[in-house]
Amino acid sequence: MFIDEARIRVTGGRGGNGCMAFRREKYVPRGGPSGGDGGSGGNVYLESTEHLSTLLKFRYKREFTAERGRHGEGSNRHGRSGEDFVILVPAGTVVYNDGSGERLWDFTSPGQRFLSARGGQGGRGNARFATSVHQAPRRADPGEPGEERTLRLELKLLADVGLVGFPNVGKSTLIARVSSAHPKVADYPFTTLEPLLGVVGLEGERSFVMADIPGLIEGAHQGRGLGIRFLKHIERTQLLLHLIDVAETTERDPVEDFRVILAELESFSARIGEKPMLLVASRIDLAGKGLKLMRLRRFAEEQGKKLYEISALTGEGLDELKEAAWAALKPRPPEVAAGNEQAANLSEFP
Repeated sequence: MFIDEARIRVTGGRGGNGCMAFRREKYVPRGGPSGGDGGSGGNVYLESTEHLSTLLKFRYKREFTAERGRHGEGSNRHGRSGEDFVILVPAGTVVYNDGSGERLWDFTSPGQRFLSARGGQGGRGNARFATSVHQAPRRADPGEPGEERTLRLELKLLADVGLVGFPNVGKSTLIARVSSAHPKVADYPFTTLEPLLGVVGLEGERSFVMADIPGLIEGAHQGRGLGIRFLKHIERTQLLLHLIDVAETTERDPVEDFRVILAELESFSARIGEKPMLLVASRIDLAGKGLKLMRLRRFAEEQGKKLYEISALTGEGLDELKEAAWAALKPRPPEVAAGNEQAANLSEFP
């Protein structure tokens, strides 16, 4: 089951109470106040990992609280600070404040950590309040409560190349052929019900990650079909492969298919519509007389686009397509998501 959204409640540990005590020992006259400070509560962190691929675990557990600090004790013994609580999330998770909608953090790679809820400060013991004129203070502070937040988590897959197109145009067959992914392949629409990642290998130890996105239909950006739910997963991709079915067994017009899908992408996000795209004629083994293929070739020539003709079933054209995709990809710079530095500053202790 693929879960890409979740809401969780995080609470920092409460600080321990300060202690009010007075020293009473043999041979120590006027021992004075000796109450120790309470320990600070633990923090709650989110940390990205490559070992998770969905947010499914948050369906069953949604509240997370760090350990509270221990109370102070006599003889000036301070309480132990509470243990921090680390919540693992998949790389690609975006964290929002559920109340305001503000984006707090974007996990763009494994190993990143975000302070999501601070623990409360421990209370001061009465030894802290002793002065030359007030030598026996009877005051100790309680521990402060930890920070509480309701967070909305949204997962956006981290892939280099995204496959888009109408349902049943051969996207699942393609990713199964060029990678080790095992999607469900069948001859009916919406076979793919959730995004799927596959690593495509090339000669020379080169590779890139490909994402198979459930098929789009007209009106997907308004919620029709499955597209609206999964379009966000191609926002991070560098390159799109637009598969267009040219098999004579279908009645769709390949040029109209291209225009419809492009319009849906642009309607959902102008950023997606501007991504580099390779035009791919799919299922050429079923092209028959090739009337649809010829129409698509003419259209590609008019648009000044190169048309890649492939058959995922026979393997024809796949090597050329993989090399073209690799050539179109740019080396990823060290990723620091926009807003992360600001969010980090807001989350630091004052």
